[in-house]
Amino acid sequence: MRLGILSDTHDQVERTRAAVDLLAGAGADVLIHCGDITIPDVIHELSGRPSYFVFGNCDDELELLRGAIGSIGGTCLERGGLIVLGDVRLAVTHGHLEKERERLEAEAPDYFFSGHTHHAEDVRRGTTRFINPGALHRASTWTVALLQLPEGRLDTLQVEDRRRK
Repeated sequence: MRLGILSDTHDQVERTRAAVDLLAGAGADVLIHCGDITIPDVIHELSGRPSYFVFGNCDDELELLRGAIGSIGGTCLERGGLIVLGDVRLAVTHGHLEKERERLEAEAPDYFFSGHTHHAEDVRRGTTRFINPGALHRASTWTVALLQLPEGRLDTLQVEDRRRK
């Protein structure tokens, strides 16, 4: 199974579309958005495959976002949650709420996905692998991540600006 992980899309609809196209082309079966969605139009770009969402510090219109997530058949994990896919336990949060991070880390997941920093990261602490896919806004390089399960192979993919081509 391949997981497409993205975060900090803010209101960048075209860039999100390019990122989802890149992840789909790389074989992503499931999409996980780590927060700072900001507008429903971004959510609609993730339709067509199973998708999970958490809210970040820039997500203000939560009822509107929840409605959009529901309209594409996505799963809303609110500020954070645990996903179990096969035998793999995945924690997802945006990363700005310390208590939420602590709560999810206490679950001892296999993987912990977050955003917020706008910097890609892949580190292991104890038995948990922490992955931040980077950002599609306010980053020197726009990136998303593709995680192959159960092998654990991670590819960080650069999203190009289609307007420059």
